This record gives sequence, C-alpha cells and structure tokens, in this order.
Amino acid sequence: MTGPDETLEDLEPHGSTPALDVHEHDLEDPRHAYDTMRGLPLAEDELGRPVLCRHADVVAAAQDPVTYSSRVSRFLQVPNGLDGAEHRAARDLLDPFFAPARMASLEPAVAEVARELVDAVRYGTPFDAVGDLGARFAVRAQSVWLGWPRSLEPALLRWMDDNHAATRSGDRDRTRAVAERFDAIIRRLVDARRGGEAPHDVTTELVGLGDVGASPLTDEALVSVLRNWTGGDLGSLALAAGVVVHWLATHQDLQDRLRSAEVPQLDAAVDEILRIDDPFVANRRLVTADVVVGGCPVEHGQHVVLNWTAANRDPAVFGDPDRFDPEGHAAANLVYGTGPHACPGRPLATLELRVLVRALLSRGRLSSGPEPAEREQPPLGGFSRVPVVLTPDTSAAGAHR
Repeated sequence: MTGPDETLEDLEPHGSTPALDVHEHDLEDPRHAYDTMRGLPLAEDELGRPVLCRHADVVAAAQDPVTYSSRVSRFLQVPNGLDGAEHRAARDLLDPFFAPARMASLEPAVAEVARELVDAVRYGTPFDAVGDLGARFAVRAQSVWLGWPRSLEPALLRWMDDNHAATRSGDRDRTRAVAERFDAIIRRLVDARRGGEAPHDVTTELVGLGDVGASPLTDEALVSVLRNWTGGDLGSLALAAGVVVHWLATHQDLQDRLRSAEVPQLDAAVDEILRIDDPFVANRRLVTADVVVGGCPVEHGQHVVLNWTAANRDPAVFGDPDRFDPEGHAAANLVYGTGPHACPGRPLATLELRVLVRALLSRGRLSSGPEPAEREQPPLGGFSRVPVVLTPDTSAAGAHR
C-alpha cells in the first residue's frame, strides 16, 4: 500500500480521488465499474488504496471520525478537513450561513438567476445542460450569494474548465497550479472587503467573523472556507445539474409530476436522481487504528477511499439501484454524505437545484438532443456533456399554467 499522496484533493475542498481501477469497456458508464468493485471483498484504486464501496462500510467509516480521520491533507481545509472539537467549532461558526431563514431570503435572487439563464434558451435549439446551463448557473448563483461581481464570471468559468481538465489528467503540477490560481482569486476578493469601503455581502461578513476565541479568522482560514464554499461546489453543482436535466429529459412522465410538486417532493426527487447517478464520487479518510473491512485488514496510517457513488447503488440497501423511489430511499441516501462531516452546503445546493428545475419546467418540456450525452470519466462523475432541447409545453396542464 502507498502512503498519503498529493492530489487535487489536497488542494481542493471536496476534490476527487485519482482514477479508480476501471476497465476500458466500463468507461461508457463508470458506475458499472463501481458496481463491480462493490462485489469484491475490498477493492483498491490504482494507487493501491482500499476503496470502500458497500453502503454499510461507507456509512460505518463516515460515522466514525475517530477511526477514520478527515485530516487527509497537508493543506488546511476548513471545516471538513478538521476533526473532533476543532471541526465542531468550525461548523458551529459557519453552519449559520446556511440556516433556513438565510436560504429563504436568498431564494428569490437565485431563482432570478435561474430564470434569466433559462429564458435565454431558444426553443428547439440544442444546448448543453452542463456547460451552457449548469456551469453558468453555478457561477452566477454562487456569486449572488457571496456578493461577487458578475465581471468575474468569465474567469470562474475558465477556471472550472481547467480544474476539470487537471483533475482528469492526474498531473500534480497542473492540479497545484489550478488550485493556486483559484486561491489568488479568493485573496483578491478578501482584500477588497477590508476597510470602510467594503460592500455589505456574505464575503464581507465572513471576513469580519471572529473565531471561537473572538479573533478574526486568519487569511489562510478565510481562503480555505471560501475555497470550500466555492471551488469544489462550482464544478459539483454543474455536474449535478447535468445529471438532473439528463434524467428529466429521459423520463418525460417525471417532468409532469414535478411541475406541480411541493417543495419537499421536488427536493426529494432531485436527491433521488442524484443517488441513482451520484456525481460526487469519493472522498478519503485516514485510518487511525488497524481495522478489518470486508474480511481484509487495513492498517493504521493508510488512506482509504469512500466511494459514495458505489454505496448509493448498493442492492443490499436499495434493491434495484436504478429504481426511482424518493421516499423509500431517502433515509439511506448518501449524496451529501453522512456523519459529522456531511456536506455543510447541502441547504444551498438543494435550493439551487430546486429553482433551476422549477425554471426549466415552467418554461417548457425537456427532451434529449440529437447527440447522445457524454459521461465524465473517473475521478469525476456524472456527465461532461448533456445535449437537450427545450420546447413549449403543449399539454393541457402546461397550456393552462
């Protein structure tokens, strides 16, 4: 087994693991390879690291932060690269930014971003749900939330493309350069929010926030938090949008059901789509004591990979993993993780995907484009391109909305 490695995961908040050991014939849909790996006593990735693929194993590790530490990087990662009391203190400080009241007050502005982008889509003209819609929506929605200028959008879109390319390449120099570029963007935004002329926005609020000792957060901590809130989430949200739109375009009946769905039903449907085709593939943990997984020993000091995509498709929990059952599968859904390190930004991601789906379905009907969707390849998940077409809804329900 190899020791800790430096990958994009060391430099990004959510990051990715290096490519798992999938066979060439599985690359049309890497989920099939993950399904196969789940049947092994204990799978390994190409670096020889144990990969936990069964739902029970992934949940046990995620809910045991003492044995499976999140301190996997030599870089500061706030909050989810911390453990114990330090992690809890960071979450107590930052989780209020995602409180229900704050999300409710943000929703109209994010919904307007979604409407603006969807209204620009021409009926009958194919567009890419990932690049043309998901990426732009991710950048604009995050910018509205944080108070970042619209003029930054081209730079952030270029960074997202470069970040994905670097992740696919596995080249450490490329991933380091991309991460450093993003950190430089964040530092400029932080510097602009010091002094009396700082705008009143979430980024300024974070800069002025005291830590548990009432001292201002250090620059290193500020950059880490904002990287966590944006760097990983921009690409993740674009991939999630691609998965959701692809599912809707290929399941016409669900579009009709969701047009009039209440918020809880719509959110549950989106979560279930993401469970079936989870674009958030994996995270790492550092094992702090000798353990046995699948009858195989894992030694203290090793890194293990938690494969969320494989766990979310475990027949031992979900039966047919492709069966759409939002209510029945909700309790076991691991799209946003589980345990103390579950994704802190879930309320924001849920809000963003909800308003995007509502904007699309209120405008018309989605169908697959003339070209097939293209899968992302490990270590990324979801789709790299999802060509779809939006047409007016001519059904009786749509005509009388």
